[in-house]
Amino acid sequence: MRDDLQELLHGSFHRRTGRSLIEVAGNRDLYHAPAVVLMHGTQVDPIFCFANESAQCLWGYTWAEFITLASRLSAEAEVQADRERLLARARTNGFIDDYSGVRIARDGRRFHISEVILWNVDDEAGTARGQAAVFMPPLIPGV
Repeated sequence: MRDDLQELLHGSFHRRTGRSLIEVAGNRDLYHAPAVVLMHGTQVDPIFCFANESAQCLWGYTWAEFITLASRLSAEAEVQADRERLLARARTNGFIDDYSGVRIARDGRRFHISEVILWNVDDEAGTARGQAAVFMPPLIPGV
């Protein structure tokens, strides 16, 4: 399943941005990439369906925990409106590459993310499959 998702992420990133996700993430195998790579689905309250090792380390969730987690829970309640504006802007534009903000780990630790690229994930037929994000993890995890 992860291989299919990785191919979907690579293809949709290139279609949306014209760039190579390998160059941005630092590895063809996104699961082991140094960059954080996340994807949520198209549910009303989207659930993560991909979170690489860098994301798991940063947020403190295992793979099994991440893929049952509503993506909104990656940010505190106070920033949900900002997060939703970000997601809506990406839905409208296809992608954005200028986001930064604060997120919250499983243990309550807050950390700043920056230079986030968020894009709409669709398959080759144009069917919406969700949204994904890629960014380098913070050097000092905290705010």
